[in-house]
Amino acid sequence: MDLSLPHRTPIHRRAWWLAIFATAACHSARPAQPPTPVAIEVASADRLADSLSAPLDSAAVQPHEVTGEALKMFGDSMGVQTAEPVEEEPTWDIDVRSYETHERVAYFIDRYQHSARQSFAKWLERGGRYEPMIRSKLHDAGLPEDLTYLALIESGYDPNAYSRAAAVGMWQFMTSTAKSTGLRVDWWVDERRDPVRSTDGAIKFLKYLNEQFGSLYLAAAAYNGGPGRVQRGLTRYADELDGETGDDAFFALAETDYLRRETRDYVPRLIAAALIAKDPTRYGFDIDYDSAFVYDTARVGPATPLAAVAKAARTSVSTIIELNPEVLRGMTPPRDSFTVRIPLGAGASFDSSYAQLPKDERTAWSRATTKKGETLTKLARRAGVSSKELRWYNPSLHVTRSGHVSSGHTVMFPSKEVVAAALNVPDPSIERYGSSSRTTHVVKRGESLGLIAQHYHTSVKSIMRLNGLRKSIIYPGQVLVVRGSSSSTRSRTAAASSSSGDVHVVRSGESLWSIARKYDTTVKELKKLNGLASDRLRAGQKLVVRS
Repeated sequence: MDLSLPHRTPIHRRAWWLAIFATAACHSARPAQPPTPVAIEVASADRLADSLSAPLDSAAVQPHEVTGEALKMFGDSMGVQTAEPVEEEPTWDIDVRSYETHERVAYFIDRYQHSARQSFAKWLERGGRYEPMIRSKLHDAGLPEDLTYLALIESGYDPNAYSRAAAVGMWQFMTSTAKSTGLRVDWWVDERRDPVRSTDGAIKFLKYLNEQFGSLYLAAAAYNGGPGRVQRGLTRYADELDGETGDDAFFALAETDYLRRETRDYVPRLIAAALIAKDPTRYGFDIDYDSAFVYDTARVGPATPLAAVAKAARTSVSTIIELNPEVLRGMTPPRDSFTVRIPLGAGASFDSSYAQLPKDERTAWSRATTKKGETLTKLARRAGVSSKELRWYNPSLHVTRSGHVSSGHTVMFPSKEVVAAALNVPDPSIERYGSSSRTTHVVKRGESLGLIAQHYHTSVKSIMRLNGLRKSIIYPGQVLVVRGSSSSTRSRTAAASSSSGDVHVVRSGESLWSIARKYDTTVKELKKLNGLASDRLRAGQKLVVRS
């Protein structure tokens, strides 16, 4: 087509453009809506024909001028093709770009893509359920949202993850650390398994670590390996680290081999996970994300069966268990009213539906009295459950070495629905430390060495040896080593530390948390150094604060 621009009046010029566009429109898609009418100053079709056929002076017109004029006159109704928007590159609010070529980062990227591909893809899918909630809480706390990937590498976003060291939940808390951040961990409820509450605890801990070290990656290393060890490493290798600041300081410290391999690899794993999670397609992943973790809540009374909650919420028991993984025994705690999560939309009618349930469906257990000469096995048979399940609901039940129970005592017989909804999990008070997997137990009222030995599949003789006991007499609140290194070995370590002056005398009003902050360490480390299993302190008590 000869695109020559006539040098005529505005009327003639507009008629010329109209002719060109009319021809072009024959080859373009019909618009979904007719274009807005445009007023053209033309007397008649004859005048238009005359103007087009008259000899005109002309000037060359470029194709882009045609398109520009078309858009001015007709908007986008001509179906003019425009370039598709370019997809933006992902961004991170933690520094991954500076370290993405690091040897260990590259190693973990390759590992997640290949040998661990199936597991990592499952983790990413599960992240769709919990990541929005975690990001929101991190944002509100003023922390980078991409710290959500700590939960990815800690547990694969699994609320029920359980490690060999007895760390539990999505954020892999030990019992003592969890309690120091305000989480509830007892026989009935373990908030380390609660995705919402455990995230609150993790954020509290991470915020403290970030303030202490001034670096997100040093804070992450301290989350994994303990702030005391990281701080001692920075002090010991101060000359080697001279000039290194911020996140670079972590990689410099990692090169000294002072940190354990797991801690040295912790940050590279975080970076590799963040790179893939933000851009999975680039790394060959096609992820079908789980639906977001959303819910309503309802307040119920003590000892409420989860089965009754499910029925009132018109959902399955498995759904209620998934929404409330912190409830360990298939029922709410026996002494507290409790907030349960129920499916989104079920909150409006829950109270009235629950009130209409028969009383027996709202009752978790019944009471019975032990008989003379009765054994735990016979008692469990009478209750219609296993011996282990009966102990879940009677944690203080005294059983002799021969398996007999004292007569005349009140025991609780759980309903079958309650037992069916219970989690078969280890005692939440268990903590294991270091490579020796040292396990401690806090003696409860009514327990004996024989009962404790039976619980941990060991012998009375072994427990007595580990704790330097000459008699089998124990008392409530006493901390016993039931597996691992002996208490006498730890006492010698404590004595050696005491002689070097690393001892703190507890003052009135102090807690393990406040003492840990004062000495740049953790509650977990203090309890490990002092063989403590509970958080209780007394004024004047001496604590080893550094090994």
